[in-house]
Formats: sequence, structure tokens, C-alpha cells
Amino acid sequence: MGREASTDVPDAPDVRTEALARLATERVGHRFKGLPPDAAGLTVAELAAERRNLFTGGFTTPVLALSAERLEHNLALMEAYAARHGLAFAPHGKTSMAPQLFRQQIDRGAWGITLAVPHQVRVAREFGIGRIFLANEVVDAAALRWIAAELDADPSFRLVCYVDSVRGVELMDAALRGLASRPLDVVVELAAGEGARTGVRTEAECAAVADAVAAVPTLRLVGVAGYEGEVPRADPERVRAWLRRLTALAVDFDKAGRFAGLDEIVVSAGGSAWFDAVADVFAELPELSLPVLKLLRSGAYVSHDVGHYRRVTPFNRVPEEGALRSAFRLWAQVVSRPSPEQAFANAGKRDAAYDLDLPTVEVVRRDGAEHPATGITVTSLSDQHAWIGTTPEADLRVGDWLGLGLSHPCTSFDKWQLVPVVEADGTVVDYVRTFF
Repeated sequence: MGREASTDVPDAPDVRTEALARLATERVGHRFKGLPPDAAGLTVAELAAERRNLFTGGFTTPVLALSAERLEHNLALMEAYAARHGLAFAPHGKTSMAPQLFRQQIDRGAWGITLAVPHQVRVAREFGIGRIFLANEVVDAAALRWIAAELDADPSFRLVCYVDSVRGVELMDAALRGLASRPLDVVVELAAGEGARTGVRTEAECAAVADAVAAVPTLRLVGVAGYEGEVPRADPERVRAWLRRLTALAVDFDKAGRFAGLDEIVVSAGGSAWFDAVADVFAELPELSLPVLKLLRSGAYVSHDVGHYRRVTPFNRVPEEGALRSAFRLWAQVVSRPSPEQAFANAGKRDAAYDLDLPTVEVVRRDGAEHPATGITVTSLSDQHAWIGTTPEADLRVGDWLGLGLSHPCTSFDKWQLVPVVEADGTVVDYVRTFF
């Protein structure tokens, strides 16, 4: 088993408290969907202090709510999972793009935050995130110049990003020459297989990319990484086989002396569907010449869902490790009941994720009480309407509130700029700001 690098998170301001505090001073109004019209002009902090009830406090439908209790459960569960398996954790921030949640994840022991594109890095830096894993090769010269300026302005800031081609290395070097006082840390991305997404296809090509990095002063090779979720026809055997290719690449690079002069070697993988395989294979990593930062990057866990991720979560395979809980519920209202077989609610594609699965009707709320959603199904979405199919046993009336479960956290968060955080009794205790 490889020596593990420290996963301790320093007490230094990984997140700028003052920047987060400014979010609470933002004034609510027409820009934010679902909020009470009579709250216009209040600051977010003032509205939160009123502790309004989601159902009786003037909120309008549709409105997306994030369960306070389930959010806390999910944060605690993945913190414990990573610690139990000796993994550092850099949850993928593209899921929520919510600096308040980044803060909670870092407070829960996260090494840093993973992001996908330079704009997301700019958001994270605005809120002081001190460690960022950028899971992409960056060849945009303007973005690289900005990254160089950030590295120079803050000696404590660390950013690690992918490289997956010799050409990419050349473009990065050309953009960074003469700008940064220290090199940009990079990891060679190993593709998940032929026909998969980005990444270097063969180990020989990986070595050529590593050689290209070694030949320029602007980049520093610190490890290897990839995304097992793109393994073609993924199953446990194929995913583990690819992960063993990734760890073998780290071993080969180490034997070749490619990591000389570092404090640690980064080996990173891990989406939200196969982190159990990542934990198992990373535990097999033999001892290298330096400690290894085994970096897991799963992100959808923060809210989880009732569709795609509920089906594919590794906790289905290892139930003894715990279970995530769906923290999202979208509340919509029945606005039309044109026939016994059909109804329409006032939430559509602009409000609900629909790229993986349609929303699921979980509960009907009427006159302050919740009722089973028997015989009620979302059959399609228009821009602003949900098409509802109903069977004869369905008890559904115009004016009823429908509690909808969603599939795919990443395309749920991005439709809402300010999300109420709601306790089980309906009390709204906070608001999460997103930046997409």
C-alpha cells in the first residue's frame, strides 16, 4: 500500500469569510424565482432571520427546496467514507457552483474543490478556495494568463490541472512564458478507453506528454488522473481494470524518476458512480518514492437525487457503508385539470432537470396536509409546464402543490440562483446562492 500524503486541511482562510458574508447582504427581489413577493428589498440574511415557512410564508411556485437535514447527512456520510478509505476528497464543485456548499465541504475535511472550466475557477477564487483540481486541459491563453496572475498573487494557492496532449503542453507553455514565478502543476490524464472522452489513449503517449511537460519551465508534472465514469460499457470489472492502468501509470512514472523533487504524487479519479472501485484499487497502490495524495472527486452526493444517481450510487453495492438521501424537492402547483386523465403543473424545463430522467411526483400537498401521489406521473415537460398523467385512483385538484423528486443534481442546481434550505417542518433556515 502506498504511503498516503497528508489530507489535513489547514485552518487558513481556504474560503474568504468576508466574501461569503457579502452573499447574505444581497437584496432579494424579482431576480430570484419562488421567493415571497413581499420580501422584495430584504437582504438574504434578513429574510433567513424571519424563518418563514415554505408552504405558508408567501413563497410562490415553482420553488426548489434543499433539505437541511438531508444535506447535512450527505456531507457527513462522504466525509466519513473518504476518511475511512484513506482518500483525500476534492468534491466536484460544478454540481452546485455554490460557494456556501464549498465552504461546508471544506469544513467537512475536503482537501479542496474540483472544477471543470476556468470560469468556475474564477468563482471559486472569488470566495478564496485555496486548492483547486481543474479536471480539464486548459489551452485558452487568456484563462492561463489569469491563472498565472492568481498563482503569483497568492503563494498559498494551489491549482492542479490536466494535460492530455503534446500540443496542449505547447500551447500552455506559450501562454505562461514569462508570467508566473512558479510552474503550474499538471497531471497526465489517462483516457478511460477508446472512444471515451478526453485523455491520452495509450501509456506510450502518456510518456510522450510527460516528456513534453519536463521539457518546459512553465509546467510541473505532479501525478496522473482520469475519470472512470467514461469507461466504455462500464461494469465493476472494466472499471477496476482501467483504474489499475491508472495506478500502474503512476508506478511507472515514479520508477522513471518523473516525480523527483516533489513533496507528494497526485493520483486522482472518482465520479459519483464508481467511487467504491476507486477506493478499492487505490488501496492496492504499492509504496512509491513519495507519499501519494489519493484524490477522490465525486460531487453529486451533496444533494443526491431520486433518479439516475439513486440507481448508480456505489452505496447500492456496499450498503454497509451507508446511504445517501435525495435532498432536493421541487414544489409546483396544479394549474389545470382538463380531463380525468390529465393535469398540468407550473414547472417545466426552466425549473427541473430533465436530461437524464423526468421528475417524479412524490407527494401531493393540500390544505396543509400531504397525501400520497398515487396514480400521478410526469409524462413530459414544456418550457414552463409539467404534463401530468393521472389514473382513476389519483386524487388531484387545481391548486394542489406537487412535491417533485429530481434526477441529476448538476442540471437541477443550475436552474436556480437562490435555493431555500428547508427543515423537515417547512421552516426556511438559509438560502444557497449559485453561480452558473
